Amino acid sequence: MDSSLRRFVRIRAGQRCEYCRLPQEFSELRFHIEHVIPRQHGGLDETNNLALACPNCNLRKGPNLTAVDPDTRAVVALYHPRAESWFDHFAYDGEYIVGISPTGRATVSLLAMNDPERTRIRVLITQSIKDQSG
Repeated sequence: MDSSLRRFVRIRAGQRCEYCRLPQEFSELRFHIEHVIPRQHGGLDETNNLALACPNCNLRKGPNLTAVDPDTRAVVALYHPRAESWFDHFAYDGEYIVGISPTGRATVSLLAMNDPERTRIRVLITQSIKDQSG
């Protein structure tokens, strides 16, 4: 994958994880260019198959294409940032991300989007916004 493609993915994502939506600026680690459909499942290095992912989301997603919805115990497809709208599957509840669809719930669970570190960062971001607005 060449540097111009990597730059395109980063800019398109607004330097924000396309899964948990944390900004790159709040991470000490560089975000990954992630294959939504992994290469081992036939995914290609094409813009419609690449997403920007924080290390936590990317490492937890791995080669998975599905996960278990914790409410129904059904196996469902994971969220696909190129084919679906984030807000169709997720909502914020304070510093927490809540899955509002089977796909959303399964993705939140598999990617551990509400782990203590990421919720702490969301609290800091919210506080910073409030401080700036007076």
